[in-house]
Amino acid sequence: MMDVLAAVKTRRSIRKYREEPVPEDALRQVLEAARWAPSWKNSQCVRFIVVRDPAVKAALADCLIKITVGDGERDNPSARAIAGAPAVIVACAVLGRSGYDAGKEVTDKGDWYMFDAALAMQNLMLAAHALGLGTVQVGQSDAGKAAAVLGVPGGHVVVVMTPLGYPEQEGKAPPRKEFGEIVFYEKFGAAAE
Repeated sequence: MMDVLAAVKTRRSIRKYREEPVPEDALRQVLEAARWAPSWKNSQCVRFIVVRDPAVKAALADCLIKITVGDGERDNPSARAIAGAPAVIVACAVLGRSGYDAGKEVTDKGDWYMFDAALAMQNLMLAAHALGLGTVQVGQSDAGKAAAVLGVPGGHVVVVMTPLGYPEQEGKAPPRKEFGEIVFYEKFGAAAE
């Protein structure tokens, strides 16, 4: 299996997938990786829904918000990926657990579930990549509409979803900012030496 740093540097967002199904063992491995992600006070507030049914995947694709381009709108490019990938994993969160202590919100960031969901999804996406599978984080959606499609109960929220499958083609690396543009020492703006 691929080493973690190699997976971090070579993982790409994939929006076109082969029809080949994801083996159950591989699916369990990526979900296990997500399950072991760190969370606020070990609250483990993230829940996952695996969708394989073509009708449900199509309904989820319809939940994606159109993208504004210039003066107009166009379909979200991830809609085709959600509808066409062999599987879709939807991350949901239990509200009021992460960022709370004894039922009281204790962070100025509000409910911390977004951080916990992001950590779990990062683990999931890196594990998928290490197994030769592709993913793309899809967050530009109507979460309430997606929750209705999936029967997500009150007290929970849909956070993010990803198609999962074998890439139809290799992704290309996007440009990255230089190290000194994003890393500072001691104070904001103090360049790394």
